[in-house]
Amino acid sequence: MRVHFIGIGGIGISGLAQYMRYNGHEVSGSDISKSVITKKLENLGIEITVPHDRSAIKNQELVVHSAIIRPDNPEVVEAKKQGIEVLARREALPKILEGKKVYSVAGAHGKSTTTAILASIMQGSAIIGAESKAFGSNVRYEPNSDVMIFEADESDGSFLNSNPYCAIVINAEPEHMEYYDYNYDRFYDFYRRFIEMAKCRVLNAEDPFLSTLVGKIDATWLYPSEDISDVEYVLRDDEPHTRFKLKNLGTFDVWGMGKHIALDASLAILAASESMDIETIRERLLGFKGIKKRFDIVAKDDNRIIIDDYGHHPTEIKATFESLREYARLKGFSDITVIWQPHKYSRTIDNIDDFVRCFEGTKELVILPVWSAGEAKREIDFATLFQKYNPIFADRIERVGNTIKLIKDEKAFKELTKGLIVGFGAGDITYQMRGDA
Repeated sequence: MRVHFIGIGGIGISGLAQYMRYNGHEVSGSDISKSVITKKLENLGIEITVPHDRSAIKNQELVVHSAIIRPDNPEVVEAKKQGIEVLARREALPKILEGKKVYSVAGAHGKSTTTAILASIMQGSAIIGAESKAFGSNVRYEPNSDVMIFEADESDGSFLNSNPYCAIVINAEPEHMEYYDYNYDRFYDFYRRFIEMAKCRVLNAEDPFLSTLVGKIDATWLYPSEDISDVEYVLRDDEPHTRFKLKNLGTFDVWGMGKHIALDASLAILAASESMDIETIRERLLGFKGIKKRFDIVAKDDNRIIIDDYGHHPTEIKATFESLREYARLKGFSDITVIWQPHKYSRTIDNIDDFVRCFEGTKELVILPVWSAGEAKREIDFATLFQKYNPIFADRIERVGNTIKLIKDEKAFKELTKGLIVGFGAGDITYQMRGDA
């Protein structure tokens, strides 16, 4: 087929585009601006149009667009004018995943890590919402396998269209509630339907919602407080690892630090054990090297370690921050500086009390402007809300070598030169932390 993806620079759409390209289809795409992702896609031979323009529509057979693309987008309008089928990403998933044995990973947070861990353990194709360091991409294509390891998305309900053979659910914490009209019954019903669709189910029994399904749904249940034990944090080749025992299956080592990493790995192990022996799983788990933008160590020397983390929900940030403290202890650092770029006004306001609490223990908190992700600006009094941290406000940061400069009104006013320095956010902070901004 000839397929065009609108919003191809997004991590989710780019994954589908790459997979279709590897699968032999003729793929093109467009986005509002160039990015690291669009450049990578161009290197794969995918024609990219920037910005969106009706000229990008050239008699394709299918046009797929991301959730944020409006009906008046010039390419959507032109495609419909030409009689080309136009589908939202969630509507296209059944076509793309048809005939695959899909291991579909869902949850408000932890799903990229869990999906990448499962992809390290199991053979098969994979589409992840982040770049796996093990294979340097968010997509792996194995043409001779019917297995698909897939990071499902609840933000637009599209996980219902992921054709799950195995549903792996880490948590069902309310998120993206605007899509569900802030109706919690509707939100949880989507999760219930997703789980019921799958033949194989691996679920966290201690999640508040999932716990209500114990005894009602046949599944492999994980009780983290009982089934995961002897958790310890170690350095292997100077890299952070979590070591833990899982049920009666013995001890496992996984890259990363924190009880949440042990939880993610345990769910992946249990899902894989349906078709694999435990010793192979234990060995392959060591092939997981983390994912880009999750506890991602981007620079280190004797005086400082710089970490980029995608965490943008308070639960994620709190879990990662606890891991950072363990890592700092092992590395002999006493100071942790947090640089936070709030992601979306709606998420920040909806979770503001939890955000205020999740940075406790940081020596210094730097707050950048909200990354709006297209939302209209709303006033948030960060200075008052976060006053107990005595926060520092900057317009952006600039990475020069292993030093991070804080910029305000286009002038550097402070340098971060020592300790453990971590950036949290799902916006362009990742490029700032890496010196690519």
